[in-house]
Amino acid sequence: MELRHLRYFKVVAETLNFTRAAELLHIAQTPLSRQIAQLEAELRTLLIHRERPLRLTKAGRFFYEQTCTLLEQLDSISESTRRLDQGHKQWLGIGFAPSTLYAVLPELIRELRQNAELELGLSEMTTLEQIDALKSGRIDIAFCRLRIEEPAIFQMTLLEDPLVAVLPHGHPLAGKPVRLDQLAQEPFNLYPSSPRPSYADHVLALFAHHGMGLKVNQWANELQTAIGLVAAGVGVALVPSSVQQQHRTDINYVKLADTSAVSPIILSRRAGDVSPLIQRCLNFIEQVRQRAN
Repeated sequence: MELRHLRYFKVVAETLNFTRAAELLHIAQTPLSRQIAQLEAELRTLLIHRERPLRLTKAGRFFYEQTCTLLEQLDSISESTRRLDQGHKQWLGIGFAPSTLYAVLPELIRELRQNAELELGLSEMTTLEQIDALKSGRIDIAFCRLRIEEPAIFQMTLLEDPLVAVLPHGHPLAGKPVRLDQLAQEPFNLYPSSPRPSYADHVLALFAHHGMGLKVNQWANELQTAIGLVAAGVGVALVPSSVQQQHRTDINYVKLADTSAVSPIILSRRAGDVSPLIQRCLNFIEQVRQRAN
């Protein structure tokens, strides 16, 4: 599949007329029809009912919507690339684990977005994906919850986020701090299921350190899925306390009696990277930390 196939299909889908589409694209109708047929052959799916009047199939309508989104993104990327090359804009790539969006990261993003000449690239990534992206230069700074031993990467802990238990509303353990040994008796929802190592390993190690194992009831891919399962009465979960900013009436967040049970928020960057943009980020984060203290 080539980019021209998408552009040709978009025009045909919008005009529903091969003759008119060919005129707009400045090509002959026969080659245009052939290109659309090649696209359908590659997808192994009929996109257009060739009858009068032309109409999109159900798959064609879906493909049209996705094509529009993709082409808009490509146009935006092209424009930003040109502006960067011409020196009109700077670019900063930020990788983040979803749970870090409840802490310092939103403030940093708001601060950086005030600079109209700065293009931000935001990418949701696991810790291992962040490390690879930093080393390859696809991102410049990252926020995660796992410490990784990698000489090419410098990590600093921004804060230690206390862990809290997530219990179904009305659970007998809700209402006062809960002990780890009490939680170990409950069916547990752990996330993410992959890739490993992950936050799940951090939780497993916490209980193992105290000589306890967990009865894993359900593996989830995302934090919100694990919480949703708790709300449905399917087990309990352990999450960073900053997640409590998302209020729900069908669950209870309960403090742990063991106050040493924490999940760090860690900033990662390339070792030796002292670029002005990175330094600006570090300075702002330090200001936020000082205000919090």
